[in-house]
Amino acid sequence: MPQNIVIIGAVALGPKAACRFKRLEPDSKVIMVDQDNLISYGGCGIPYFISGDVSDPDQLQSTSFHMLRDEKFFRDTKDIEVMTSTRALSIDRRKKTVLVYNIADGNKRELSYDKLVLGTGSRPRHLPVTGPHLEGVFAISDLNKAIAIKREIAEGKIEKAVIIGAGAIGLEVAESLADLWGIETAVVEIMDQILPGIISPNMARMAQHHMEENDISFYLGEKVERFEGETRIQRVITDKRTMDADLVIIATGVTPNSDLAREAGLETSSIGAIVVNNRLQTSDPDIYAGGDCVEIMNLITGKPGYYPLGSLANRQGRIIGTNLAGGNAKFEGAIGSFVIKLFEISVASAGLNLETARKEGFDAINAFVVQFDHAHFYPEKDLMYLELVVEKGTGRVLGIQGLGNTGDGMIGRINAVAPMLKSNITTEDISNLELPYSPPFSSAMDVLNALGNTAENILAGKNRIVEADKFADWWEKRHKGETLCLDCREWGNAEPFVEKYPEHWKSIPQGDLRTRLAEVPKDKRLVLICNTGVRSYEFKGELRPSKNGGLICWNRHYRGHYLIHANAKELAPKLGVKIYSDAEDINPEVFS
Repeated sequence: MPQNIVIIGAVALGPKAACRFKRLEPDSKVIMVDQDNLISYGGCGIPYFISGDVSDPDQLQSTSFHMLRDEKFFRDTKDIEVMTSTRALSIDRRKKTVLVYNIADGNKRELSYDKLVLGTGSRPRHLPVTGPHLEGVFAISDLNKAIAIKREIAEGKIEKAVIIGAGAIGLEVAESLADLWGIETAVVEIMDQILPGIISPNMARMAQHHMEENDISFYLGEKVERFEGETRIQRVITDKRTMDADLVIIATGVTPNSDLAREAGLETSSIGAIVVNNRLQTSDPDIYAGGDCVEIMNLITGKPGYYPLGSLANRQGRIIGTNLAGGNAKFEGAIGSFVIKLFEISVASAGLNLETARKEGFDAINAFVVQFDHAHFYPEKDLMYLELVVEKGTGRVLGIQGLGNTGDGMIGRINAVAPMLKSNITTEDISNLELPYSPPFSSAMDVLNALGNTAENILAGKNRIVEADKFADWWEKRHKGETLCLDCREWGNAEPFVEKYPEHWKSIPQGDLRTRLAEVPKDKRLVLICNTGVRSYEFKGELRPSKNGGLICWNRHYRGHYLIHANAKELAPKLGVKIYSDAEDINPEVFS
């Protein structure tokens, strides 16, 4: 029997649900309602429209066949009625009607439904400061706002811009303003790193450094207190400085736009998102919801999460369309996947970073690997940085993050791991992951395999890593003589550092270690240095206990490092250390 379907929201989820349903039930009637005049556009493309990479807003609203997705398109091509510039005011669940208001003419009318879909999206997070309504202050909430921003830039009104928030949108817009338009751009972030909650502090610093090389200024750990100006923005005042600005973009995140659902008595969560089941039904089985206004299951933590992503909205729209037609499609949840382009690099993640994993109660560690994206002997290659987050004890992989160039190599590795995370994979699965190999594309031992191996070694206590913050702390104390950087690379790599820091940086290439053991200090903390971690790991292996051959144990002042060498008896008197007949004689508490 034909149905009467009303869909509120016509940007991502709504059109996908409407079109899917009409393909399954062409005789049913579908009405989409949206308070904006522009519908069915790619919101994630807005930063690239501002930059000029996408020259016309119609490109964001067009199909791959260059058809403009407007009211006429949906009416003539999809047999779907669209009411733009129309706001949904209330839902009467008993009568199964929606009261709508036409913004242009002020008329109200009731729309009856058999099934209702809520795709009301999100709204920009409120910034509690004075002056947010000054001219030149924008929150990018829709395509019309983006058009207004670009118009001001094109008219030459903007010389200095301040972005509030160093999340994905904030960074993308910062690149857009500085790269093509040459606008002096600064980013203010209340947290102490960019992309907080998404990637590790170390990887965030790498990305930040790259953006700073492209003339973006960052002010982290600062709180915006107010905006100042007569009628137009002139200054941004933080708790630490005053910044001149002709343009301010507020990119402090979004919150679910769920007022309509809550007022209708539908269940909402503690963060204000609409609660849905795995069929994307709300607490009223005749009302479905999806996209930025709902809360869904995190497949790693098993807890509800909020993921305002266009990719998820489109997938959920198809599921809703299927279920409207009597199907039983299910949306199991998400792991939280992310990728962003920042000038010449890209940053991506899937699952949990280390900080988030620990906040969620996991006893987690991270493994960090640097390796070429192609075979090391292939002439065209670039370094790729990957980080794996793993649970101690079980070896379960909780997340992966990466940084590399803008090619397909790094994101390809993240994509290989992302779909597996929901299946409770372990480091062994990563170590043995089968990937296509050819020198122009990868290494025989792929960087993912190396990442899994490194995580296994850390979990087994065979590898100790030093986080950048810890190294920085040790380095600040270097003048007290506590730490020595032992460079395992060849002299050409080590020379600049040895010459600059002769008292704190020593070169012993990996191949020379066995003949130069006497040069290794016995009374300092050693930090082993190489390009990718492989040589320093193997170098360290020469300083650990073994049941094979002789063993020399350095005293406790050597901070738990051990030295293995076949000529132990000859070297012991020279080094002034004791020889143990077997590794079992070593007090295990000395090991770290």
